[in-house]
Amino acid sequence: MTGRWVAAVREKAFTGLLWWNSRPSAIRRLIHRARGAAGAAPRPATGSGLVRVAAVQMRLELTGSAEQYARKIMHLARRAAEQGAELIAFPEDAATGLIGFIPGIEKLAAGGDLQGAVREVAGDAKVADVFRFISPAVRRVYEATFSAVARKFGVYLVAGSAILPNSRGEMVNVTHVYGPDGRKLGEQEKCHFIPMEVEWGLQPGTDLELFAAPWGRFAAPVCMDATYFETFRILSQRGAEVVVIPSANPEEYNQWKALRGIWPRVQESQVYGIHSCMVGPFMGLALTGRSGIFAPMELTPAGDGILAQAESFDQEDVVVADLNLEELRRFRREQGVQRGFNLALYQRYLPGIYDQAGTRDRRGPGHGHGCC
Repeated sequence: MTGRWVAAVREKAFTGLLWWNSRPSAIRRLIHRARGAAGAAPRPATGSGLVRVAAVQMRLELTGSAEQYARKIMHLARRAAEQGAELIAFPEDAATGLIGFIPGIEKLAAGGDLQGAVREVAGDAKVADVFRFISPAVRRVYEATFSAVARKFGVYLVAGSAILPNSRGEMVNVTHVYGPDGRKLGEQEKCHFIPMEVEWGLQPGTDLELFAAPWGRFAAPVCMDATYFETFRILSQRGAEVVVIPSANPEEYNQWKALRGIWPRVQESQVYGIHSCMVGPFMGLALTGRSGIFAPMELTPAGDGILAQAESFDQEDVVVADLNLEELRRFRREQGVQRGFNLALYQRYLPGIYDQAGTRDRRGPGHGHGCC
């Protein structure tokens, strides 16, 4: 009984410490007092059809301090805002470093096999169970930070992703999207996993969401979601013109493997693509990727489908480019994939997706999931 009592007291004390260390008020105060995007480059004029966007390349690091985390996110967002970006995309696992709230976690997973380490100390528990335990603190820090940063710089913010429980209690890898006033516009759960995430006990999402901005519609599926052609096809059919892909690839860098998702998907579906990558060593993993901003080849100066790309695959960077939405719309009208698209074939095999094709859904994000 004494042992159980001691364990209960320790758990309660640790929970209290997590709650104190994740105070949103401290985060909001820190960000509010920080300087704004001083000397920011002018943004494209509203109504010009141009929007300046940024892909953040971020190093994944353990942090046990909400203030330290908020400073890092704010620093990277400021770099983008000072260049005039009005849509800023952070990488997948943007909140995973907050697992550093657990004392000694860096030693627990020093070998890189986080799931194995968890089993060693907690039996049948999965990595998802660890994230569930600290999720109240992670959610508070993640949401307070990105909301305050979006409001601070007056930008649309794709907040990378966090491992959190959804409304059904399932542990998911989910991206939050914020507007310039700091209000959360919605969420996008990751729909396709790598084997490691399955082993961790995460659950895949079942919807693809759209978000509205004055310049157009955008979406934010996560990492492996770009490996599958239909993700972009569905989003394009529903009206997305910009697709953001936050990613965190735990593999040795290879230029062609790194482009196997975003680049061909952009060419096939004729959208703009923003790829934000997590990089650096983390708990035995080597995360690599070159963040970039992509367009149909015909809309890029070099004809290669690349508007801008990070210099390295393992260092922090911020990549900025202007997207011309009017030019994209004109290109899609004149030479779009629909001209040679065999709609009848796809309606036959995938009626739930294509039965509404050709009647563009004008109802806006959050009003059903039919195509077009």
